[in-house]
Amino acid sequence: MVDVYRYISEKVNEMSKSQRKIALYILSNTESVPFFNVGQLAKMVGVSEATVVRFATFLGYEGYPEFQRAMQEAVKKQLTTVERLKLSDDVYDKEDKAIYEMFNEDVQRIQMMAEQLDLAKFHEAVDAIIQANRIFIIANRSAVSVGSFLEFYFDLMFENAELIRNPHGISEKLFRIDENDVVIGLSFARYTKNTVEAVSFAKDRGTKVIAITDNMLSPLIPYANIALCARSDMPSFIDSFVAPLSLINALITAVGRKKRVEIEQHLEELEDVWERFSIFSPQ
Repeated sequence: MVDVYRYISEKVNEMSKSQRKIALYILSNTESVPFFNVGQLAKMVGVSEATVVRFATFLGYEGYPEFQRAMQEAVKKQLTTVERLKLSDDVYDKEDKAIYEMFNEDVQRIQMMAEQLDLAKFHEAVDAIIQANRIFIIANRSAVSVGSFLEFYFDLMFENAELIRNPHGISEKLFRIDENDVVIGLSFARYTKNTVEAVSFAKDRGTKVIAITDNMLSPLIPYANIALCARSDMPSFIDSFVAPLSLINALITAVGRKKRVEIEQHLEELEDVWERFSIFSPQ
């Protein structure tokens, strides 16, 4: 069968009202829905479980399990930028309505991230960052935006953080990493090969790896000691980093609270320096 998401979008006009509701939810949540069972998807969409099962058979699958496997395979495939652009035309009807739908979808991504967050892993990541001699952040392409944000605050607090974004400089930067360092890999579908190779190298060197990615099928997961997931998918050619950034905000804040005394003193000294160089514009 052709790609499941493309097929769903092509069949939307033939669907009943309830089926269309399921279809639009799936197309707006392509990275998370493949991991929902029938009950979870029915609850999120607001329909009965029987309606979800009938939706799967309407698409030509024997049942929901086969449909779910098809979606998981589609997640592994990763839609191209052009395919994602075409998908946005199918999901959003009117331009003005689409704006508010995007806002609501971002809210849902944060809520889902919060509900699925493994707090034990989150606190383990906080401890690993605090205890590390050096913090290396690996990010490429659009993920550089959130990587840069993470580097700014960790370097502000500890002066030991570095963002590695140049694929040609990764080998030189990571050459001397060891078990006393931590590597934070940031990658979201479509995943960058250089980021995966960097975290793989870090694992081989015995360095603790924290993966911040979109789902448990991410190629970063096999190399991560700690995995934190936040969805970035949206039916468009761009990524939504609202949920990953919210996760990173929580991580930075938790690290800051745990090292409050040391960081407070450090920031007080920095305030004097900032005032000396007139960093901030007067009100």
